[in-house]
Amino acid sequence: MKVKITKPDSILFDGEARLVQLPGTGGKFEILENHAPIISSLGKGIVRLQPVEGGEQTFDIRGGVVKGQQNDLLILVQ
Repeated sequence: MKVKITKPDSILFDGEARLVQLPGTGGKFEILENHAPIISSLGKGIVRLQPVEGGEQTFDIRGGVVKGQQNDLLILVQ
């Protein structure tokens, strides 16, 4: 799925990923390919993602929102 993680002043990640784990305000959750459409608020914590190329990347965030549909995920963070 296509994933874009952006802050007000920079883009943290823009590429393809197999899995994204997010710190929701109600607890952690994961998004995989073909996930149902979602809009959710994010709390303070760590965003973990597995790029298609392999490995893992993490980003420490103070909060934000995520919007996803049709394998296109946009994550706006502070």
